[in-house]
Amino acid sequence: MAIHTIAILSPGDMGHAVGRALGEHGHDVITCLAGRSERTKTLAGQGGFSDAADLDALTDAADLILSIIPPAAGLATAEAVAAAMQRSGAKPPYADCNALSPATARRIADVITGAGAPFIDAGIIGPAPGKSVPPRFYVSGADTAPMETLDGKGIAVKPLGPEVGRASGIKMCYAGLSKGTNTLHTAVLMAAQAMGLSEELRDEFLYSKKDTYAHMQANVGRLPADSGRWIGEMEEIAASFAAVGVTPNFHLGAADVFTLLSRTPLAAETRENMDRGRTLEESVRVYVEQLP
Repeated sequence: MAIHTIAILSPGDMGHAVGRALGEHGHDVITCLAGRSERTKTLAGQGGFSDAADLDALTDAADLILSIIPPAAGLATAEAVAAAMQRSGAKPPYADCNALSPATARRIADVITGAGAPFIDAGIIGPAPGKSVPPRFYVSGADTAPMETLDGKGIAVKPLGPEVGRASGIKMCYAGLSKGTNTLHTAVLMAAQAMGLSEELRDEFLYSKKDTYAHMQANVGRLPADSGRWIGEMEEIAASFAAVGVTPNFHLGAADVFTLLSRTPLAAETRENMDRGRTLEESVRVYVEQLP
């Protein structure tokens, strides 16, 4: 089947950039903005999306559906799309591109295939299209060809075989390091601030771990803007690790850090309006105010 019209749920930070890239490569990109925030509607406009009236119209028009949403909403979104497929009679392939455990990906696969549509497990690694190197979409499942047609169109598509859960698994391992490291850095800096040792620890990092401290400066201060949607991702990583006998406690702790950050005033910021002039030290002082 030719893939011309691609539906993306939803045009957030990653989704709108993926849609823009695919549109620049000749695809029609659609979404459903009913009930969505003004920010999402703005991002959809920036991405060149057309707006379907509802999920029924979206499934009827789409040749392929990409779910790119906060992981906590993955299952509910799949259930809503499956219901729309049943009503509309359209059964386009559905690629779940969210940060989910292999077990959750398999539950979503059951929902989508139960509605009669093909399912593709996908995991995104890397920044949104247009920022640096293209993001990698790892894919697995019985038929990943619809996703493979998008390779080189602002994204890189990397097949991992027919087993649902493999693409989700590599995302869990990668994010376990990348976002897990950021939460460890945040915890260390908060502890030092609470002990009155921030300056001394900073000086030691600048002496013995300059690269690590540079990473902290680049990343720790911007975490609150995404903290709310990353809590669920850490919980999915914890479940993924536990399922294979690896301790889940690192990432349950990471979820705790993101929960704390989500309670700070800085969590009201978005990637578009965050104060990029705020120093790492200023951010950490705000975080510590939320400690018990």
